[in-house]
Amino acid sequence: MGMQQNDGPVLVLGGRSEIGLEVALRLAPGRVVILAARRADALAAEIEQVRAAGAAAVHAVEFDADETATHAPLLDKLAAEHGGIATAVLAFGVLGDQDRAEHDPVHAVAVVHTDFVAQVSVLTTLATVMRAQGRGQIVVFSSIAGVRVRRANYVYGSAKAGLDGFASGLGDALHGTGVQLLLVRSGFVIGRMTIGMKPAPMASTPDQVADAVVRGLGKGATRVAIPGRLAVAFFVMRLLPQSVWRRMPR
Repeated sequence: MGMQQNDGPVLVLGGRSEIGLEVALRLAPGRVVILAARRADALAAEIEQVRAAGAAAVHAVEFDADETATHAPLLDKLAAEHGGIATAVLAFGVLGDQDRAEHDPVHAVAVVHTDFVAQVSVLTTLATVMRAQGRGQIVVFSSIAGVRVRRANYVYGSAKAGLDGFASGLGDALHGTGVQLLLVRSGFVIGRMTIGMKPAPMASTPDQVADAVVRGLGKGATRVAIPGRLAVAFFVMRLLPQSVWRRMPR
């Protein structure tokens, strides 16, 4: 196919995501970028930004993460149309409302469906497409929330914990296939998704996350903690007694 690891089409699933867009801007020069999102016809501003960053071409495609039956047809079609998918960024997700989710099973399931089930569907499909190519890069966003689930956000946290476990196993399964899965574990990210929330310690911005993602992709990394010193915090978090952990804030 002649596609090198760091060229070829970039696919952002969740084309409105601030982090996804920042990653796309950094990878854009000379590459085709596909922004996949709901209401794809309303992505004009994002398309313009990516074009201005030097993309060879920018396409917007309709994508609803929750409609899992559409994932394989869409990804197969994009791979066929663009000669493969070189880099795929899974940038979709919801925070949900923890208080509501504790009493409303429909809402709890909706959060887990978007943040875990839909990701499993996309990841399984992408892994199949990229294995067939013999190369490719997949970026998955886990979270500090999934490293050890906290009482304060256990619905979102459990979805991230499931995603973290699934992506870890899939990354191992892809070892030696030419496909790189980069699992990103970030702390609190200041942005649209967390607006109105008090930033937690060691918070980062979409810019910082995107910089670390692009560095990790370039190095062939399989894991990245953002900020880097969170790796130590993850270790400590796992050691705290349950009686202390139960009272941890978000």
